[in-house]
Amino acid sequence: MTTTAPASTPTSPQRLRSSAVNGSPALLALGALVVIFVITATLQPGILSVPGLTLMLMSSVPLVLAAQAQMVIMSVGDIDLSVGFLVGLITVIAATVLAETPLLAVAMILGIVCVYGLIAVTVQKWSAPSIIVTLGMSFVWLGLGLQILPTPGGQTPLWLSALSQWRPTWFPAPLVFIVLATLVGWYVTRRALIGTRMRALGSQPATLEKAGVSLLGTRIAAYAIAAVLMVLAGLLLASQTWSGDINSAGEFTLMTIAAVILGGGTFSGGRALPIGTTLGAVTLGLITVLLSLINLPSSWQSAAQGVIVLAVLAGRIVTEKLAR
Repeated sequence: MTTTAPASTPTSPQRLRSSAVNGSPALLALGALVVIFVITATLQPGILSVPGLTLMLMSSVPLVLAAQAQMVIMSVGDIDLSVGFLVGLITVIAATVLAETPLLAVAMILGIVCVYGLIAVTVQKWSAPSIIVTLGMSFVWLGLGLQILPTPGGQTPLWLSALSQWRPTWFPAPLVFIVLATLVGWYVTRRALIGTRMRALGSQPATLEKAGVSLLGTRIAAYAIAAVLMVLAGLLLASQTWSGDINSAGEFTLMTIAAVILGGGTFSGGRALPIGTTLGAVTLGLITVLLSLINLPSSWQSAAQGVIVLAVLAGRIVTEKLAR
């Protein structure tokens, strides 16, 4: 009697290589984070204290939330180029309308979420490129922000400003917000049914449609969730600055995309890695701190940041190729 061996087993080399490919991006982001943190701590040992870690991580909190929002958008195969100005618009609303007429501010925020739903309809129904639609919307958010608050200023409500003043003595407060943001992104994209549908929309839309799931409804949900996360990012940024500025998060657009890719995401959609995205966002935030510590001229900081990110991404590409 001839026995036929199984084609594959749970411990087959193919599965091991697949696991390596899926796990290596987050490990690379973690490795980059550790290296940059060690260099930063060497240059400034004071950051190893609770106050030092608090100051170092505070600027990463809104970036992590915005990166989670970008991750949701990219999971369905789209890209949002309006993240920076939308987060900036929320800081403007928080420092003006929210402080004076809270109900109007809530209505404006709900309106923004609804607009994101309409963007999803435009992308899905008329096959409009998300990169073009959101680029156009970035100018809309910019115009609205300048109309409400032409120059940086205003004053956030006391309850909102109090968030950034919460400073426990035994652990860095920003870690709480970073962990909560990551847990929200993880639950939405990895545990909730809508997360499975969003990833399927980004990778196998035909299969999702055959299963009777609305592609339009899934994309609308993804855009609405992303909008809520960006609103939260803007509110937390406003709580740190105590004022509003439409340009306060201008660099967030490209940084959030870089954070998602650094954390293992793809431009083609179908993947959502909340932990990797958070590690990527915190890494980018620490790079900014590191470049400030070495007194690099501001004109060179963006270039240096780009070179470091490219080096890490090159490491990811090489690792993935070796694992296949």
